[in-house]
Amino acid sequence: MNTECLEIIEQINDIIAQKIGQQRFKIWFKNSTRMIIEDNYVKVGVPNLFIGGWIENHFVEQIKEAVQDITHKPMKVIFTIDPELFGSQRRRQLDSQAESVAKSRNPNITHRPRLKQQRKQHLRSTLSTFVVGPSNQLAYNSARTVVAEPRTHFNPLFIHGGCGLGKTHLLQGICNAVCEVRPQTQFLYVSGEEFTNQFILALKTGKLDVFRHRFRHTDLLVVDDVHFLASKKATQEEFLHTFNAIDTASRQVVLASDAPPKMIGQLSDSLVSRFVSGMVVKIEPPVFETRCAILSQKAREMHKDIPDPVIEYIAENIRANVRELEGTLLKLIAYSSLSRAPITLSLAREALEDHISRTDPIVHLSDIEAVVATFFGITPADVHSSRKTRTISLARSFAMYLARKHTTMSFPEIGRFMGNKNHATVILACRKVEELLKNEQQHVSWETTTGRRNMKVDTLLNKLESSINR
Repeated sequence: MNTECLEIIEQINDIIAQKIGQQRFKIWFKNSTRMIIEDNYVKVGVPNLFIGGWIENHFVEQIKEAVQDITHKPMKVIFTIDPELFGSQRRRQLDSQAESVAKSRNPNITHRPRLKQQRKQHLRSTLSTFVVGPSNQLAYNSARTVVAEPRTHFNPLFIHGGCGLGKTHLLQGICNAVCEVRPQTQFLYVSGEEFTNQFILALKTGKLDVFRHRFRHTDLLVVDDVHFLASKKATQEEFLHTFNAIDTASRQVVLASDAPPKMIGQLSDSLVSRFVSGMVVKIEPPVFETRCAILSQKAREMHKDIPDPVIEYIAENIRANVRELEGTLLKLIAYSSLSRAPITLSLAREALEDHISRTDPIVHLSDIEAVVATFFGITPADVHSSRKTRTISLARSFAMYLARKHTTMSFPEIGRFMGNKNHATVILACRKVEELLKNEQQHVSWETTTGRRNMKVDTLLNKLESSINR
Protein backbone atom coordinates (compact mmCIF):
# COMPACT_ATOMS: atom_id res chain seq x y z
CA MET A 1 0.00 0.00 0.00
CA ASN A 2 1.49 3.36 -1.04
CA THR A 3 2.09 6.31 1.28
CA GLU A 4 -0.85 8.29 -0.11
CA CYS A 5 -3.30 5.46 0.64
CA LEU A 6 -1.90 5.07 4.15
CA GLU A 7 -2.41 8.78 4.79
CA ILE A 8 -5.99 8.60 3.52
CA ILE A 9 -6.77 5.62 5.76
CA GLU A 10 -5.15 7.38 8.72
CA GLN A 11 -7.36 10.43 8.11
CA ILE A 12 -10.44 8.18 7.84
CA ASN A 13 -9.57 6.54 11.16
CA ASP A 14 -9.15 9.94 12.80
CA ILE A 15 -12.64 10.98 11.69
CA ILE A 16 -14.14 7.66 12.84
CA ALA A 17 -12.53 8.19 16.26
CA GLN A 18 -14.05 11.68 16.44
CA LYS A 19 -17.49 10.35 15.50
CA ILE A 20 -17.65 7.41 17.91
CA GLY A 21 -15.29 8.59 20.64
CA GLN A 22 -11.68 7.67 21.39
CA GLN A 23 -12.56 4.95 23.91
CA ARG A 24 -14.81 2.99 21.56
CA PHE A 25 -12.37 3.48 18.69
CA LYS A 26 -9.58 2.07 20.82
CA ILE A 27 -11.67 -0.97 21.76
CA TRP A 28 -13.12 -1.86 18.35
CA PHE A 29 -10.80 -0.36 15.70
CA LYS A 30 -7.27 0.43 16.87
CA ASN A 31 -5.81 -3.10 16.99
CA SER A 32 -8.76 -4.99 15.54
CA THR A 33 -9.17 -3.64 11.99
CA ARG A 34 -7.14 -3.13 8.84
CA MET A 35 -8.69 -0.89 6.18
CA ILE A 36 -8.01 -1.05 2.42
CA ILE A 37 -9.54 1.17 -0.29
CA GLU A 38 -10.02 -0.49 -3.66
CA ASP A 39 -11.96 1.03 -6.58
CA ASN A 40 -15.36 2.07 -5.17
CA TYR A 41 -15.42 0.08 -1.96
CA VAL A 42 -13.67 -0.05 1.40
CA LYS A 43 -12.54 -3.43 2.68
CA VAL A 44 -12.36 -3.64 6.47
CA GLY A 45 -10.26 -6.57 7.68
CA VAL A 46 -11.22 -8.01 11.10
CA PRO A 47 -9.81 -10.89 13.20
CA ASN A 48 -13.11 -12.75 13.62
CA LEU A 49 -16.81 -12.75 12.78
CA PHE A 50 -17.85 -11.39 16.19
CA ILE A 51 -15.83 -8.17 15.87
CA GLY A 52 -16.82 -7.79 12.22
CA GLY A 53 -20.51 -8.24 13.04
CA TRP A 54 -20.37 -5.78 15.93
CA ILE A 55 -18.65 -3.06 13.87
CA GLU A 56 -21.05 -3.62 10.97
CA ASN A 57 -24.11 -3.37 13.22
CA HIS A 58 -22.95 -0.35 15.24
CA PHE A 59 -20.43 1.72 13.25
CA VAL A 60 -20.87 1.09 9.52
CA GLU A 61 -22.60 4.45 8.94
CA GLN A 62 -19.76 6.31 10.67
CA ILE A 63 -17.25 4.46 8.47
CA LYS A 64 -19.16 5.42 5.31
CA GLU A 65 -19.41 9.06 6.42
CA ALA A 66 -15.70 9.22 7.27
CA VAL A 67 -14.74 7.70 3.90
CA GLN A 68 -16.96 10.15 2.02
CA ASP A 69 -15.58 13.09 4.01
CA ILE A 70 -12.04 12.22 2.87
CA THR A 71 -12.57 10.75 -0.62
CA HIS A 72 -15.58 12.96 -1.48
CA LYS A 73 -17.47 10.02 -2.95
CA PRO A 74 -19.72 7.29 -1.50
CA MET A 75 -18.19 3.86 -1.16
CA LYS A 76 -19.52 0.46 -0.21
CA VAL A 77 -18.10 -1.06 2.98
CA ILE A 78 -17.39 -4.79 3.12
CA PHE A 79 -15.93 -6.89 5.96
CA THR A 80 -13.42 -9.73 5.59
CA ILE A 81 -11.45 -11.95 7.94
CA ASP A 82 -7.83 -10.74 7.90
CA PRO A 83 -5.49 -13.75 8.41
CA GLU A 84 -2.77 -11.60 9.98
CA LEU A 85 -5.18 -10.02 12.49
CA PHE A 86 -6.64 -13.45 13.24
CA GLY A 87 -3.17 -14.87 13.89
CA SER A 88 -2.21 -11.91 16.07
CA GLN A 89 -5.34 -12.29 18.19
CA ARG A 90 -4.80 -16.05 18.50
CA ARG A 91 -1.20 -15.50 19.68
CA ARG A 92 -2.43 -13.06 22.34
CA GLN A 93 -4.98 -15.62 23.55
CA LEU A 94 -2.34 -18.36 23.77
CA ASP A 95 0.07 -16.04 25.59
CA SER A 96 -2.69 -15.16 28.05
CA GLN A 97 -3.49 -18.84 28.63
CA ALA A 98 0.19 -19.67 29.18
CA GLU A 99 0.50 -16.79 31.63
CA SER A 100 -2.57 -18.02 33.53
CA VAL A 101 -1.09 -21.51 33.82
CA ALA A 102 2.21 -20.08 35.08
CA LYS A 103 0.38 -17.95 37.63
CA SER A 104 -1.64 -20.88 38.94
CA ARG A 105 1.56 -22.86 39.46
CA ASN A 106 3.36 -20.06 41.27
CA PRO A 107 0.82 -17.56 42.59
CA ASN A 108 3.21 -15.88 45.02
CA ILE A 109 5.25 -14.19 42.31
CA THR A 110 2.52 -13.63 39.73
CA HIS A 111 -0.35 -12.11 41.69
CA ARG A 112 0.78 -8.50 41.34
CA PRO A 113 1.46 -8.54 37.56
CA ARG A 114 -2.04 -9.97 36.99
CA LEU A 115 -3.65 -7.08 38.81
CA LYS A 116 -1.50 -4.55 36.98
CA GLN A 117 -2.73 -5.98 33.70
CA GLN A 118 -6.31 -5.57 34.88
CA ARG A 119 -5.72 -1.96 35.89
CA LYS A 120 -4.28 -1.05 32.49
CA GLN A 121 -7.45 -2.26 30.80
CA HIS A 122 -9.61 0.07 32.91
CA LEU A 123 -13.29 -0.42 33.55
CA ARG A 124 -15.82 1.47 31.47
CA SER A 125 -17.30 3.96 33.94
CA THR A 126 -15.55 6.81 35.75
CA LEU A 127 -16.50 9.06 38.63
CA SER A 128 -16.07 12.10 36.39
CA THR A 129 -19.06 11.01 34.28
CA PHE A 130 -21.28 10.20 37.27
CA VAL A 131 -24.10 12.76 37.50
CA VAL A 132 -24.50 13.77 41.16
CA GLY A 133 -27.80 14.84 42.71
CA PRO A 134 -29.63 14.74 46.05
CA SER A 135 -30.57 11.08 45.51
CA ASN A 136 -26.98 9.85 45.23
CA GLN A 137 -24.86 12.58 46.86
CA LEU A 138 -23.99 10.53 49.95
CA ALA A 139 -23.04 7.47 47.91
CA TYR A 140 -20.85 9.61 45.64
CA ASN A 141 -19.13 11.32 48.58
CA SER A 142 -18.50 7.92 50.17
CA ALA A 143 -16.96 6.69 46.93
CA ARG A 144 -14.70 9.75 46.83
CA THR A 145 -13.59 9.02 50.38
CA VAL A 146 -12.53 5.50 49.38
CA VAL A 147 -10.51 6.99 46.53
CA ALA A 148 -8.86 9.61 48.73
CA GLU A 149 -7.93 7.32 51.62
CA PRO A 150 -6.13 3.94 51.39
CA ARG A 151 -8.14 2.75 54.39
CA THR A 152 -11.37 4.53 55.30
CA HIS A 153 -13.03 4.54 58.70
CA PHE A 154 -15.94 2.57 57.24
CA ASN A 155 -15.24 -0.90 55.94
CA PRO A 156 -17.02 -2.11 53.96
CA LEU A 157 -18.69 0.61 51.94
CA PHE A 158 -22.04 -1.01 51.08
CA ILE A 159 -24.06 0.74 48.34
CA HIS A 160 -27.61 -0.44 47.67
CA GLY A 161 -30.54 0.68 45.54
CA GLY A 162 -32.82 -0.39 42.72
CA CYS A 163 -31.69 -1.55 39.30
CA GLY A 164 -30.23 1.05 36.96
CA LEU A 165 -29.52 3.76 39.55
CA GLY A 166 -25.72 3.88 39.18
CA LYS A 167 -24.30 1.35 41.65
CA THR A 168 -22.11 -0.35 39.06
CA HIS A 169 -21.05 3.04 37.69
CA LEU A 170 -19.83 4.08 41.15
CA LEU A 171 -17.99 0.81 41.77
CA GLN A 172 -16.16 0.93 38.45
CA GLY A 173 -15.48 4.63 38.97
CA ILE A 174 -13.85 3.88 42.33
CA CYS A 175 -11.52 1.31 40.75
CA ASN A 176 -10.47 3.63 37.93
CA ALA A 177 -10.00 6.63 40.23
CA VAL A 178 -7.94 4.66 42.77
CA CYS A 179 -5.59 3.57 39.96
CA GLU A 180 -5.07 7.22 39.00
CA VAL A 181 -4.50 8.45 42.55
CA ARG A 182 -2.50 5.44 43.80
CA PRO A 183 -1.11 3.58 40.76
CA GLN A 184 0.44 0.79 42.84
CA THR A 185 -2.88 -0.20 44.37
CA GLN A 186 -3.98 -3.74 43.58
CA PHE A 187 -7.72 -4.10 43.07
CA LEU A 188 -10.15 -6.84 42.15
CA TYR A 189 -13.53 -5.99 40.62
CA VAL A 190 -15.90 -8.95 40.37
CA SER A 191 -19.60 -9.66 40.58
CA GLY A 192 -21.10 -11.92 43.23
CA GLU A 193 -21.68 -14.49 40.50
CA GLU A 194 -18.03 -14.35 39.37
CA PHE A 195 -16.80 -14.80 42.94
CA THR A 196 -19.09 -17.83 43.34
CA ASN A 197 -18.08 -19.39 40.02
CA GLN A 198 -14.37 -18.92 40.67
CA PHE A 199 -14.72 -20.41 44.15
CA ILE A 200 -16.55 -23.47 42.79
CA LEU A 201 -13.93 -23.90 40.05
CA ALA A 202 -11.14 -23.66 42.62
CA LEU A 203 -12.84 -26.34 44.70
CA LYS A 204 -13.23 -28.68 41.72
CA THR A 205 -9.67 -28.21 40.45
CA GLY A 206 -7.98 -28.25 43.84
CA LYS A 207 -6.71 -24.68 43.53
CA LEU A 208 -8.21 -23.09 46.62
CA ASP A 209 -4.80 -21.73 47.63
CA VAL A 210 -4.53 -19.83 44.36
CA PHE A 211 -8.08 -18.51 44.71
CA ARG A 212 -7.54 -17.40 48.31
CA HIS A 213 -4.22 -15.75 47.59
CA ARG A 214 -5.74 -13.80 44.74
CA PHE A 215 -8.71 -12.48 46.70
CA ARG A 216 -7.22 -12.08 50.16
CA HIS A 217 -4.04 -10.25 49.18
CA THR A 218 -5.62 -7.44 47.20
CA ASP A 219 -5.63 -3.84 48.44
CA LEU A 220 -9.17 -3.15 47.25
CA LEU A 221 -11.88 -5.76 46.75
CA VAL A 222 -14.97 -4.52 44.89
CA VAL A 223 -17.93 -6.89 44.56
CA ASP A 224 -21.03 -5.97 42.55
CA ASP A 225 -24.38 -7.76 43.06
CA VAL A 226 -23.22 -9.26 46.34
CA HIS A 227 -26.80 -10.45 46.96
CA PHE A 228 -25.94 -13.30 44.56
CA LEU A 229 -24.26 -15.00 47.55
CA ALA A 230 -27.65 -15.51 49.23
CA SER A 231 -28.53 -19.16 49.97
CA LYS A 232 -24.99 -20.32 49.06
CA LYS A 233 -23.64 -21.37 52.46
CA ALA A 234 -20.19 -22.55 51.42
CA THR A 235 -19.58 -19.47 49.26
CA GLN A 236 -20.78 -17.18 52.07
CA GLU A 237 -18.36 -18.81 54.50
CA GLU A 238 -15.49 -18.38 52.05
CA PHE A 239 -16.43 -14.75 51.44
CA LEU A 240 -16.62 -14.13 55.19
CA HIS A 241 -13.04 -15.38 55.62
CA THR A 242 -11.96 -13.32 52.61
CA PHE A 243 -13.55 -10.19 54.07
CA ASN A 244 -11.98 -10.80 57.48
CA ALA A 245 -8.53 -11.26 55.93
CA ILE A 246 -8.76 -8.01 53.99
CA ASP A 247 -10.23 -6.09 56.91
CA THR A 248 -7.58 -7.37 59.32
CA ALA A 249 -4.88 -6.18 56.92
CA SER A 250 -6.47 -2.68 56.96
CA ARG A 251 -7.48 -2.87 53.33
CA GLN A 252 -10.76 -1.79 51.73
CA VAL A 253 -13.88 -3.65 50.63
CA VAL A 254 -16.66 -2.05 48.55
CA LEU A 255 -19.94 -3.87 47.89
CA ALA A 256 -23.14 -3.21 45.96
CA SER A 257 -26.54 -4.86 46.11
CA ASP A 258 -30.14 -4.33 45.08
CA ALA A 259 -31.18 -4.55 48.74
CA PRO A 260 -29.66 -3.49 52.09
CA PRO A 261 -27.82 -6.22 54.06
CA LYS A 262 -30.69 -7.06 56.42
CA MET A 263 -33.11 -7.52 53.51
CA ILE A 264 -30.99 -10.00 51.56
CA GLY A 265 -32.77 -13.28 52.18
CA GLN A 266 -30.83 -16.35 53.35
CA LEU A 267 -27.66 -14.40 54.09
CA SER A 268 -25.75 -15.60 57.15
CA ASP A 269 -25.94 -13.50 60.31
CA SER A 270 -22.15 -13.27 60.35
CA LEU A 271 -22.04 -11.67 56.91
CA VAL A 272 -24.95 -9.35 57.68
CA SER A 273 -23.21 -8.14 60.84
CA ARG A 274 -19.98 -7.49 58.87
CA PHE A 275 -21.84 -5.59 56.16
CA VAL A 276 -23.79 -3.34 58.54
CA SER A 277 -20.66 -2.58 60.57
CA GLY A 278 -19.43 -0.36 57.76
CA MET A 279 -21.03 2.44 55.78
CA VAL A 280 -24.40 1.38 54.32
CA VAL A 281 -25.73 3.98 51.90
CA LYS A 282 -28.74 3.93 49.59
CA ILE A 283 -29.09 5.38 46.10
CA GLU A 284 -32.60 6.68 45.44
CA PRO A 285 -34.19 7.25 42.01
CA PRO A 286 -32.94 10.56 40.55
CA VAL A 287 -34.95 13.75 41.05
CA PHE A 288 -36.12 15.86 38.10
CA GLU A 289 -33.03 18.11 37.93
CA THR A 290 -30.71 15.11 38.07
CA ARG A 291 -32.68 13.33 35.36
CA CYS A 292 -32.30 16.38 33.12
CA ALA A 293 -28.55 16.47 33.78
CA ILE A 294 -28.22 12.74 32.98
CA LEU A 295 -30.08 13.14 29.69
CA SER A 296 -28.03 16.19 28.71
CA GLN A 297 -24.78 14.37 29.41
CA LYS A 298 -25.89 11.33 27.42
CA ALA A 299 -26.83 13.57 24.51
CA ARG A 300 -23.37 15.20 24.59
CA GLU A 301 -21.70 11.79 24.61
CA MET A 302 -23.68 10.89 21.49
CA HIS A 303 -22.87 14.27 19.88
CA LYS A 304 -26.56 15.10 19.63
CA ASP A 305 -28.11 18.52 20.21
CA ILE A 306 -31.34 17.86 22.12
CA PRO A 307 -33.53 20.94 22.86
CA ASP A 308 -34.14 21.68 26.56
CA PRO A 309 -37.95 21.24 26.27
CA VAL A 310 -37.39 17.70 24.96
CA ILE A 311 -34.97 16.91 27.79
CA GLU A 312 -37.48 18.20 30.33
CA TYR A 313 -40.35 16.26 28.71
CA ILE A 314 -38.46 12.96 29.00
CA ALA A 315 -37.26 13.73 32.53
CA GLU A 316 -40.78 14.58 33.67
CA ASN A 317 -42.29 11.37 32.34
CA ILE A 318 -39.52 8.78 32.88
CA ARG A 319 -38.66 8.54 36.57
CA ALA A 320 -37.68 4.94 37.29
CA ASN A 321 -33.93 4.78 36.74
CA VAL A 322 -30.98 5.94 34.68
CA ARG A 323 -31.08 3.02 32.26
CA GLU A 324 -34.67 3.73 31.31
CA LEU A 325 -33.86 7.40 30.83
CA GLU A 326 -30.98 6.58 28.50
CA GLY A 327 -33.04 3.95 26.67
CA THR A 328 -35.84 6.45 26.08
CA LEU A 329 -33.38 9.01 24.70
CA LEU A 330 -31.86 6.40 22.38
CA LYS A 331 -35.33 5.47 21.11
CA LEU A 332 -36.07 9.12 20.34
CA ILE A 333 -32.78 9.60 18.50
CA ALA A 334 -33.38 6.44 16.46
CA TYR A 335 -36.93 7.57 15.63
CA SER A 336 -35.62 10.95 14.50
CA SER A 337 -32.95 9.33 12.33
CA LEU A 338 -35.33 6.86 10.69
CA SER A 339 -37.98 9.48 10.01
CA ARG A 340 -35.32 11.98 8.88
CA ALA A 341 -36.89 14.67 11.07
CA PRO A 342 -35.24 17.02 13.57
CA ILE A 343 -35.78 16.32 17.25
CA THR A 344 -38.53 18.62 18.53
CA LEU A 345 -41.00 18.46 21.40
CA SER A 346 -43.81 17.42 19.07
CA LEU A 347 -41.65 14.64 17.59
CA ALA A 348 -40.74 13.45 21.11
CA ARG A 349 -44.41 13.25 22.09
CA GLU A 350 -45.21 11.32 18.93
CA ALA A 351 -42.26 8.93 19.27
CA LEU A 352 -42.56 8.25 23.00
CA GLU A 353 -46.33 8.32 23.55
CA ASP A 354 -46.71 4.55 23.70
CA HIS A 355 -43.51 4.05 25.71
CA ILE A 356 -44.48 6.60 28.35
CA SER A 357 -48.02 5.28 28.66
CA ARG A 358 -46.57 1.85 29.55
CA THR A 359 -44.05 3.11 32.09
CA ASP A 360 -46.04 5.68 34.05
CA PRO A 361 -47.24 5.53 36.76
CA ILE A 362 -44.52 3.35 38.24
CA VAL A 363 -44.94 1.01 41.19
CA HIS A 364 -41.73 -0.40 42.63
CA LEU A 365 -41.49 -3.74 44.36
CA SER A 366 -39.64 -2.09 47.23
CA ASP A 367 -42.63 0.24 47.73
CA ILE A 368 -45.00 -2.73 47.81
CA GLU A 369 -43.09 -4.72 50.39
CA ALA A 370 -42.51 -1.61 52.54
CA VAL A 371 -46.25 -0.85 52.61
CA VAL A 372 -47.17 -4.48 53.30
CA ALA A 373 -44.56 -4.88 56.05
CA THR A 374 -45.68 -1.69 57.78
CA PHE A 375 -49.33 -2.69 57.59
CA PHE A 376 -48.72 -6.12 59.12
CA GLY A 377 -46.37 -4.79 61.77
CA ILE A 378 -43.26 -6.59 60.56
CA THR A 379 -40.12 -5.54 58.66
CA PRO A 380 -39.21 -6.02 54.99
CA ALA A 381 -36.46 -8.32 56.23
CA ASP A 382 -39.18 -10.62 57.62
CA VAL A 383 -40.78 -10.79 54.18
CA HIS A 384 -37.39 -11.83 52.73
CA SER A 385 -36.74 -14.39 55.45
CA SER A 386 -37.67 -18.07 55.52
CA ARG A 387 -39.81 -17.66 58.66
CA LYS A 388 -43.33 -19.07 58.33
CA THR A 389 -45.35 -17.59 61.16
CA ARG A 390 -48.95 -16.82 60.19
CA THR A 391 -48.39 -13.05 60.12
CA ILE A 392 -45.23 -13.23 58.02
CA SER A 393 -46.66 -15.83 55.63
CA LEU A 394 -49.80 -13.76 55.12
CA ALA A 395 -47.82 -10.56 54.53
CA ARG A 396 -45.49 -12.35 52.12
CA SER A 397 -48.44 -13.74 50.14
CA PHE A 398 -50.06 -10.31 49.77
CA ALA A 399 -46.72 -8.72 48.82
CA MET A 400 -46.17 -11.31 46.09
CA TYR A 401 -49.76 -10.98 44.83
CA LEU A 402 -49.48 -7.17 44.63
CA ALA A 403 -46.07 -7.40 42.97
CA ARG A 404 -47.51 -9.64 40.28
CA LYS A 405 -50.54 -7.38 39.83
CA HIS A 406 -48.83 -3.97 39.81
CA THR A 407 -45.47 -4.69 38.16
CA THR A 408 -44.33 -6.43 35.00
CA MET A 409 -42.00 -8.74 36.93
CA SER A 410 -42.21 -12.48 36.32
CA PHE A 411 -42.76 -15.08 39.05
CA PRO A 412 -39.03 -15.98 39.18
CA GLU A 413 -38.01 -12.30 39.36
CA ILE A 414 -40.39 -11.63 42.27
CA GLY A 415 -39.11 -14.74 44.04
CA ARG A 416 -35.49 -13.70 43.65
CA PHE A 417 -36.18 -10.21 44.96
CA MET A 418 -38.06 -11.50 48.00
CA GLY A 419 -35.27 -13.56 49.48
CA ASN A 420 -34.47 -15.94 46.61
CA LYS A 421 -37.77 -17.76 46.88
CA ASN A 422 -38.67 -20.40 44.31
CA HIS A 423 -41.03 -19.21 41.56
CA ALA A 424 -43.49 -21.91 42.63
CA THR A 425 -43.73 -20.22 46.03
CA VAL A 426 -44.82 -17.00 44.31
CA ILE A 427 -47.39 -18.82 42.18
CA LEU A 428 -48.90 -20.52 45.24
CA ALA A 429 -49.00 -17.21 47.15
CA CYS A 430 -50.88 -15.49 44.32
CA ARG A 431 -53.36 -18.37 44.07
CA LYS A 432 -53.91 -18.26 47.83
CA VAL A 433 -54.88 -14.57 47.72
CA GLU A 434 -57.06 -15.10 44.64
CA GLU A 435 -58.91 -17.89 46.44
CA LEU A 436 -59.46 -15.66 49.46
CA LEU A 437 -60.83 -12.90 47.21
CA LYS A 438 -63.43 -15.19 45.64
CA ASN A 439 -65.41 -15.12 48.90
CA GLU A 440 -66.38 -11.49 49.55
CA GLN A 441 -67.10 -12.23 53.22
CA GLN A 442 -63.79 -14.01 53.81
CA HIS A 443 -61.79 -12.64 56.75
CA VAL A 444 -58.12 -13.08 57.63
CA SER A 445 -56.47 -12.60 60.99
CA TRP A 446 -52.89 -12.06 62.11
CA GLU A 447 -50.92 -11.26 65.24
CA THR A 448 -49.30 -7.89 65.93
CA THR A 449 -47.43 -6.45 68.89
CA THR A 450 -50.72 -4.87 70.01
CA GLY A 451 -52.77 -8.07 69.67
CA ARG A 452 -54.75 -9.96 67.04
CA ARG A 453 -56.21 -8.12 64.06
CA ASN A 454 -59.05 -9.31 61.83
CA MET A 455 -60.20 -7.87 58.49
CA LYS A 456 -62.09 -8.73 55.32
CA VAL A 457 -59.73 -9.69 52.53
CA ASP A 458 -61.05 -7.18 49.98
CA THR A 459 -60.91 -4.37 52.55
CA LEU A 460 -57.33 -5.29 53.46
CA LEU A 461 -56.32 -5.35 49.81
CA ASN A 462 -57.93 -1.98 49.12
CA LYS A 463 -56.04 -0.43 52.04
CA LEU A 464 -52.74 -1.79 50.79
CA GLU A 465 -53.32 -0.68 47.20
CA SER A 466 -54.38 2.81 48.23
CA SER A 467 -51.15 3.19 50.21
CA ILE A 468 -49.02 1.90 47.36
CA ASN A 469 -50.56 4.27 44.79
CA ARG A 470 -50.23 7.39 46.90
